[in-house]
Amino acid sequence: MKLLKFFKSAAAVPEIQDPKVVDSSYKYWRWRIFIGMYVGYVFYYFSRKSYTCIMPLLIQELGMTKSDLGILASLFAIAYGGSKFLSGVLSDRANPRVFMSIGLILTGVLNILFGMTSSLMWLAVFWGLNGLFQGWGWPPCAKLLTNWYSQKERGTWWGLWNSSHNVGGAVIPLVVGVSAQMMGWRFGMYVPGVLCIGVGLFVLFTLRDTPASLGLPPVEKFKNDYPPNKQLREEEISLKDLLFKYILNNRYMWLLGIAYFFVYLIRGAFNDWSPLFLIETRGYQLVAANAAILWFEMGGLVGSLVAGWASDKIFKGRRGPINTLFALAVIGAIVALWKIPAGMLYLDYFLIFTIGFLIFGPQMLIGVAAAELSHKKAAGAATGFIGFIAYLGIATSGYPLTKIMEVAGWNGFFITLGICGVVSVLLLMPMWSIKSNPKFIPEEEKPAEPVIEAS
Repeated sequence: MKLLKFFKSAAAVPEIQDPKVVDSSYKYWRWRIFIGMYVGYVFYYFSRKSYTCIMPLLIQELGMTKSDLGILASLFAIAYGGSKFLSGVLSDRANPRVFMSIGLILTGVLNILFGMTSSLMWLAVFWGLNGLFQGWGWPPCAKLLTNWYSQKERGTWWGLWNSSHNVGGAVIPLVVGVSAQMMGWRFGMYVPGVLCIGVGLFVLFTLRDTPASLGLPPVEKFKNDYPPNKQLREEEISLKDLLFKYILNNRYMWLLGIAYFFVYLIRGAFNDWSPLFLIETRGYQLVAANAAILWFEMGGLVGSLVAGWASDKIFKGRRGPINTLFALAVIGAIVALWKIPAGMLYLDYFLIFTIGFLIFGPQMLIGVAAAELSHKKAAGAATGFIGFIAYLGIATSGYPLTKIMEVAGWNGFFITLGICGVVSVLLLMPMWSIKSNPKFIPEEEKPAEPVIEAS
C-alpha cells in the first residue's frame, strides 16, 4: 500500500491568488519541468539503444547468431509497445515525476544486469524487462506537456522536447562505442546503466505533477487559451470512460494509430537498413554508411522543431495539415533516394536528412494530436495506445521487411515504404481541419449554426 501511495498523483493545494506570483512560478516551473523530462528522455535512449551498439560484439565474443539477436530485438519491441499502452493508462492516474524517474532507474539496473550475464535466456529476460520499463518514459512526458503547455503553444514545446529522441539516438553510439572499445562489451552496458540511475534521481528531484499540485491555476486559465471543450478538460473521468469513450471508441485514435504504424515502419526501416543499403548499392565503406544514421537523426531533430512551430504559428494549433503535408513530401524523398545514381555521397546524405526531417514531423505531431483529440486526463493513455500500434510498425520493419527484401531486393524495400507513405497520407487527410474532437464538445459550447436570411 505504501508503494502505491508513492506513485499516487499529487493532491491539489489551494490556488495562489497573486497574479505576479502565479506568473513567476509558472515561468520557473515550466522550464524546470521541461529540462527534467528532456534530459530524462535523452537517457531513456541510452538504456534503450545500448544493445544495438554492441550487437556485433555479442556475435564475436558470445557466438550469438543473427537469429539470437533478432529474438532479443523482437522481444524488446513487443514488451515496449505493450508497456506504452499499459503504462499510459497507469500514468494518467499516477505522479509523472515518480513514474518517469523510477522507470529510468530500473532500465539502468537492467542494462547492468544484461552486461553481467552470457546466457541467451537471461539476456532475453533482462532485455524484455527493459522493454517493459522503457514504456514508463513517454506517457508521463505526454501528461506533463498537456498539463503545463496550452494548445496554441504545445506544438512548439512538444517539438522541442521530441528532439530528445534525436539527441539520445545520436550520442549513445559514441558513449557505448568508446566504452565497449576500451573496456569490452559489458562496459557498453554498464556505463549507460550507471548514467541512467544517476539521471533518474535527477528527474525525481526536478519534475512535479500538475500545476494544481503547486497551487497554480490550469494552464488554459494562465495562458487564456481554452480549447472548445474547456469544461470537459477539467472534469474527473472514470477508468471505463478513459479506456472506452476517449480511446477505444474514439475513431480519431484509430486513424492516428494506424497512420502511426506506417510512419514508424518508415522510421524503423531507415534507422535499421539505410547503412546496409548504402554499402550494397552505393559501394560505401562502413564508416561512411553508418554516418547516414547521424544525418537521419539530425534531420529528425530539425523536422520536429519546424513541425511543432508551424502547427502552432501557421495553422493555429491544428496538427492535421503538417502531418499530411510532411507525410506526402516524404514519399517524394523516398523515391528520390531510390532513383538517384551511385557515387553522389552528399546527395545521399541530404536525402536521408530530408527523410528524417519529414518523418519525425508526423512522428511527433501524431502524438500531440492524440493527446488533444482525447481528454486532458487521458493524455498518457491516448499516446500510449497509439504508441503501442506504432511499435508494431517498428516490429514490421524488421523481420517482415527483410522477407520482402529477400524476394524483391531493394526495389521491394522502397516500393513498400512508398506504399506506407501513401496510406499514411490517406489516413491523416480527414483530420486536416480538426483541432478538438467535436464529439466531446458540450452542446452549450458548440458554435451556433449560422443564420441565413431569405433575400
